[in-house]
Amino acid sequence: MSSKSVEAPRGARSWSLTARLTRHYIVSTTLLLAAAAGFLHWTLERGLDARDRAQVLSKVQVLQLLLREHHDKPEVIASEVEHEAGESQAMRYYLRILDEQGRTVIETKGMQDLLPPGVFPLATPEVATQEIGGGGVLGKHATYLLATVETETGTGTGRKRRLQVALDLTPHRELSAEYRQTLLAMLVIGIVLTSLAGAGIVRHGIRPLTQVAEKTRQITASRLSERVSSQEWPEELRLLANSFDEMLVRLESSFRRLSDFSADIAHALRNPINNLRGEAEVTLARVRTPQEYQQVLGSSLEELERLSRMIDNLLFIARADDPSVALDRTSFPARPELEAVKEFYEAVAAEAGVAVDCEGDAPMSGDPMLVRRAVSNLLGNALKHTAAGGRVVVAARLPEGGGVEISVRDTGAGIPRDLLPNVFDRFFQVEKSRDLTAKGAGLGLAIVQSIMRLHGGRAAIESTVGAGTTVRLWFPPGPADRKT
Repeated sequence: MSSKSVEAPRGARSWSLTARLTRHYIVSTTLLLAAAAGFLHWTLERGLDARDRAQVLSKVQVLQLLLREHHDKPEVIASEVEHEAGESQAMRYYLRILDEQGRTVIETKGMQDLLPPGVFPLATPEVATQEIGGGGVLGKHATYLLATVETETGTGTGRKRRLQVALDLTPHRELSAEYRQTLLAMLVIGIVLTSLAGAGIVRHGIRPLTQVAEKTRQITASRLSERVSSQEWPEELRLLANSFDEMLVRLESSFRRLSDFSADIAHALRNPINNLRGEAEVTLARVRTPQEYQQVLGSSLEELERLSRMIDNLLFIARADDPSVALDRTSFPARPELEAVKEFYEAVAAEAGVAVDCEGDAPMSGDPMLVRRAVSNLLGNALKHTAAGGRVVVAARLPEGGGVEISVRDTGAGIPRDLLPNVFDRFFQVEKSRDLTAKGAGLGLAIVQSIMRLHGGRAAIESTVGAGTTVRLWFPPGPADRKT
């Protein structure tokens, strides 16, 4: 048997399971890492923004408190404003107080050049906030959180002041940018590492599949008895291994039947061919009379007819075993078909001194010609193996399980129990002599089995040596019977 590997069909695109699983693993891991990095960055930004606004509002509240309680102490307010403007502070604030006419009362040093009053939102009794980026009006690349509110100085004075507070967000933005770069670097490193790990995991995971392939590659036509499921496979491959073993069982059985069938054909054809050859050689050994030639040709014609019947039977079995063959199924009563078969064999039965009776009747579904052929084969066999004075009964009945049962019961010689499992095999004969002239080719019961397989039914045989044989054919109910 050739060990050449099977090539892929032309036009079929080859793809790798390892590459596909690795690609899916990388894509899913990348999405998860990107989602995690995005969530962490969003959490940081949200936390910083909430803290910045809280601190700006807190600073506004401090200035409002100072204006209410210490409006007559400018030095206290000036100290607060100048203190918050210190260069050493991690979070740099800019403060400004305007009078009712919008003139600057006090402000953090350098605030006029950096954040003029016009960039702040309009003052209202409620605190108004706004985030503004650097460049343009600000003259530098920075980001500030601005807050404006209109508040009253003292209690009952009727004077109002406008407060403007700005927080430099540049350190936070730099922290966020560094954090973003770190997350991006970790994302790239994570993708690379997970890609390598994913490829290794996938290769390790599908290793049993490679082992299954290696195991099946060792199975040849001469080693069909080996089984794939003899090893411990993962749960996902156990079903595949069991299915492959079931296929091997079928293949082994088919190979064995094919081998036996070939041997049986060779044995069955050898006798008539040898007879024809022997007669021809003897006839040609010397000059014969026309009567002798006629006798030889007649004998040869009998052998050829027997060969023709054998070939027809083999072709019928081959067609019946084809799963694509459609059965011409009709509904009909069983008794008329049994009577027709009985009438056909009346002369043979009378000559053999065997009584043939028909019993029962039942409506059935199937191919009438095939049913008649199956019963004819059984009746013919029964007459061959029943001595004079015996009896053969062909009966039809409705069994409890549904469908129709046709039985052929004789009082013949019977079949040994150890041979019963083989009686439906092709070319099997109880007599080991293989005397085709007297007993046929051993295809009758094989044809019956093929007919029952076409009908979706089954055949069974019971026999007792010296007491007779009973063959039962069970035909399933037709479509109309199933509906009822």
